[in-house]
Amino acid sequence: MNYEVHNERQKDLLIHIKTYFDLDRNETIFQKRNILKRVPFEGREYIVKSFKIPHLINQIAYGLFRDGKAKKSYYNSMKIVDFVPAPIGYIEFKKGFLLKESYYVSEPFDYDFTIRDPLTTPDFPNKTAIYHALARFTHQLHQRGVLHLDYSPGNILIKAHQGWYEFKIIDVNRMAFKSLSTQERLENFAQLWASDEDLSIIIQAYAKIAKLDPQEALSIALKASQNHKDRKNFKKRLKGKKVVD
Repeated sequence: MNYEVHNERQKDLLIHIKTYFDLDRNETIFQKRNILKRVPFEGREYIVKSFKIPHLINQIAYGLFRDGKAKKSYYNSMKIVDFVPAPIGYIEFKKGFLLKESYYVSEPFDYDFTIRDPLTTPDFPNKTAIYHALARFTHQLHQRGVLHLDYSPGNILIKAHQGWYEFKIIDVNRMAFKSLSTQERLENFAQLWASDEDLSIIIQAYAKIAKLDPQEALSIALKASQNHKDRKNFKKRLKGKKVVD
């Protein structure tokens, strides 16, 4: 096994992660390709993400040449601890040189909703204030040279406080760290799958913060958003799935 833990107090959780993860008392938060559970350990709860065992080619690649998803999730989170639920550690299990099971562990972030909720609920309260807060949060990420390559609605968590909103991002194994162009910054919003109306509010707020020409910024963002929707819907049509506007 390969592992790294931020605090030695959680070492036993990492070392025996399979046992703790499979306990019946655990709450399953998400289960599709990967599985996300809330796992108790020594009087506290942690969020544990179990990554699907990769196919053979990636077992070889992750085992010999590239960092696996759990390891990247931990290393990326350690670079941006202010923007993510607090990272605890990761562990990988290999058979020979092949990567098999892998887990990433973080502290819970008890959010109230994701950005998907205001984007998909017409009468969601305080939508404009939330969108302005999202613009500020995204600008802070971009100023730090952080480009989340899966900046989709379910990966942006929001906790409402009295008069302000706290944001955290998850699924951070796919990230780029570099100086970002204006084009890259604005195209990053395309993955929100927002309506033109909602995206306009977000981009106008972002342009004001970033001191960009608002009309030019909006034009770039709207074009990128439509291109993203067109690509995704084209793939859905090929698979016989229902497309979403």
